[in-house]
Amino acid sequence: MTNRSKNIEWHRVANIDELPEGRVKTVTAGTRSMALTHIDGEYSAMENRCPHQGGPLGEGSIERGADGQCWLRCPWHGWDFDPKTGRPPGGHEDSGQTLFPVEVRDDGIYVGLLAEAEHTRTVTDVMAETMTNWGVTTVFGMVGHSNLGLSDALRLQEKASRLNYYGIRHEGAAAFACSGYAKLTGKPAACLTIAGPGATNLMTGLWDAKVDRAPVLALTGQVDAQVLGPGAFQEIDLAAAFAPVARFSQTVLHTSKHAELMSLACKNAIVERDVAHLIFPDDVQTLTAKESAQAATPDGRLALAEISPAETIVGDALNLLGDSKRPIIVVGYGARESMSQVIELAEKLQAPVLTTFKAKGQISDHHPLAAGVLGRSGTPIASWFMNECDLILAFGSSFSNHTGITPKRPIIQVDFDRMMLGKFHSVTIPIWGEIGITAKALLERMPDTVDTADQRPELAERWAIWREEKRSRVADDQGHGLNSSVLFDALSTAIPADAVIAVDVGNNTYSFGRYFECKDQRILMSGYLGSIGFSFSAAMGAWAATQDQPNYKDRKVVSVSGDGGFGQYMGDFNTAVKYNMNITHVLLNNSQLGKISKEQRAGEWPVWETNLHNPSFAAYANLCGGKGIKVTTPDKLTGALDEALLHNGPVIVEVITDPDLI
Repeated sequence: MTNRSKNIEWHRVANIDELPEGRVKTVTAGTRSMALTHIDGEYSAMENRCPHQGGPLGEGSIERGADGQCWLRCPWHGWDFDPKTGRPPGGHEDSGQTLFPVEVRDDGIYVGLLAEAEHTRTVTDVMAETMTNWGVTTVFGMVGHSNLGLSDALRLQEKASRLNYYGIRHEGAAAFACSGYAKLTGKPAACLTIAGPGATNLMTGLWDAKVDRAPVLALTGQVDAQVLGPGAFQEIDLAAAFAPVARFSQTVLHTSKHAELMSLACKNAIVERDVAHLIFPDDVQTLTAKESAQAATPDGRLALAEISPAETIVGDALNLLGDSKRPIIVVGYGARESMSQVIELAEKLQAPVLTTFKAKGQISDHHPLAAGVLGRSGTPIASWFMNECDLILAFGSSFSNHTGITPKRPIIQVDFDRMMLGKFHSVTIPIWGEIGITAKALLERMPDTVDTADQRPELAERWAIWREEKRSRVADDQGHGLNSSVLFDALSTAIPADAVIAVDVGNNTYSFGRYFECKDQRILMSGYLGSIGFSFSAAMGAWAATQDQPNYKDRKVVSVSGDGGFGQYMGDFNTAVKYNMNITHVLLNNSQLGKISKEQRAGEWPVWETNLHNPSFAAYANLCGGKGIKVTTPDKLTGALDEALLHNGPVIVEVITDPDLI
């Protein structure tokens, strides 16, 4: 029995008789991992980490020699230690193990530790504090052996209620979640990984954020700085690997200005609306910070992003608008924060508002001037007004070939990014300016009366024609599942008007663009990358935004995908269950990669290897601890959607759909 000390704190680590004679096991006292042994009726506890290469002694074995001496053998390389003294054979004390006092009490085995010293502030503490000062308060990631020091700094920020951390099952889901969060809020979230494969798993989601101009911060572990180069375990050149995707990518060194480095990473993400990346070598993460080290803030380092257009170019645009009788307005994703000014201008001009697919939902489809989505995922309404217009006024659109903005009409293009102006072909008047400011400038300098045609009656007529066409498709049934028209008609009614909807890639997405009628919902998608598997992970990011961004508090989050897309990251449905994320996922299950089958047929290729072997996704949701509902007939659809949307937690509504009725 060890004498008690006022400086020792006792921790119960095992039950009486839990550890058989002649055995060893790993136990934890406080935050300390130990190897607990039971030899000749005595219990001993020693440091769990072998001094050779850190092998876990608690996973080792007990061996007794011919002389009766017992040895605890490390499972990695066979180093031996006397369980009762901690010394190796030969008694070399410098390679021995620390022993801790043990007490056997009536209710269990206790190990004594000196009271933990106050936490010593590290350089990663300084950087984590700086990160949250810059407003990065959401992190998706996976804790691992090469980011433990950084992880602990994030843990302390979470403990101080300055950060929300979500542990994911796949790093790719973390990157997509950050992209979804950033697309919704305009603010960066961070993703955390280990070195090597953890870091490379981020790439697809980071590219999605980059090409859609969404700010994201990637924090990756790395092997010790002192062994960089020779090819250590899980060492890859992360600086080179991330160079194409990251606008800013730097390694955190012993000699770095740590707060400044994090400030630059955050500033690049926010200002450039791009990916910023920091590499944290393992041995740098736990360096003690200087007493004078202070976390940095964004004070005085960010200017208002308000660019006013030149007066002369506004005058040129007004002259061109003055000659127009049937102008239309095309809004892209870049106009999402300025729609009130754009719609006010549209009302003055009596001009239909067409959206790109990425901008779907930026104007309600029930607004008298809304014309729906233009392009491959669009409506015949938008196509009609594109063909009938005599002038195009485009705000925040990249002129993607998927959208189909004709170059055969005069075009006034407004964007806050000069590189987007006339990107693919020349336009009549390119205007560099912040979209809301430019729309307001045009409106204020416009005459009180404008000589344009009132196109609202024609819009109402075109919507009536299209809605009747959609109604006629609702009854289509080939006996192979629900058709897309009936599904998205039901979703248009069921989903709350202010919900956030993340959509995936494939036929399900084309049908969403064509059939779903938006109210005030926000739509998230993988725009220019077009990555399958985006929607559910992005919905997790959107849900995280409802927890820490007041503008999105209590908004319902819905995800829509096909079976192929959900299968990519379906393991992270468990993440949604773990954190009770209130997400309704509508899964169109047609047991194939339907879009690819369609493309094979269109190209006169044989349909090959697009069929999928699926589980019951509804049953999977229930097995994970969430809620699963399966729909096989149209009459069950409305009730299933209502039940799912009322449920507080993650739900999968698995809808068996016909791949040919899209």
